[in-house]
Amino acid sequence: MSQPVIGVLALQGDVREHLTALRSLGADPISVRRPAELAACDGLVVPGGESTTMVKLARIFELLEPLREAVRGGLPTFGTCAGMIMLADRIEDGAVGQETIGGLHITVRRNAFGRQVDSFEDDLEVDGLAAPVRAVFIRAPWVEAVADDVDVLARVAVGPAAGRIVAVRQGPLMATSFHPEVGSDDRVHGMFVDLVRSA
Repeated sequence: MSQPVIGVLALQGDVREHLTALRSLGADPISVRRPAELAACDGLVVPGGESTTMVKLARIFELLEPLREAVRGGLPTFGTCAGMIMLADRIEDGAVGQETIGGLHITVRRNAFGRQVDSFEDDLEVDGLAAPVRAVFIRAPWVEAVADDVDVLARVAVGPAAGRIVAVRQGPLMATSFHPEVGSDDRVHGMFVDLVRSA
């Protein structure tokens, strides 16, 4: 699969930045707002945004069940920030009755690092990458707990959140608390494109 079709869920969030990163890596990125567009994808990115709003919009666009089916069916999927919350099976501090796509056997805590003013950057050691990644955290979640089949790819190194899990992989699913589409380092996207190509 030399040029995989990778969709970016285009309901809200940093859609354009993800499309740009994927295109630079030789993928064929498309915006996904409808079930037919989702069906054309070899992989999917669920971007940052507001997780409760994204779920509501997914329901309005009749995408929520197709997304769940696609993830259950093994579609390689990469969630960033709110996208991590969308893929998680369980949420702490979620809105009342908040739904997710699910499939990723983790518990996430929404806005774990605090509000917008508590946004920060950190150099993260990411399993599988030779040099650290400059990670941008914006009202980010962190992972409270992982099941045995989930690999931890990165943890916060310093500060009050040191040791907190911020990147995971489980089979064809990947998720980060941070925004890899911010800045010019496309290596985390590259890991996902490799995952799609090998699926």
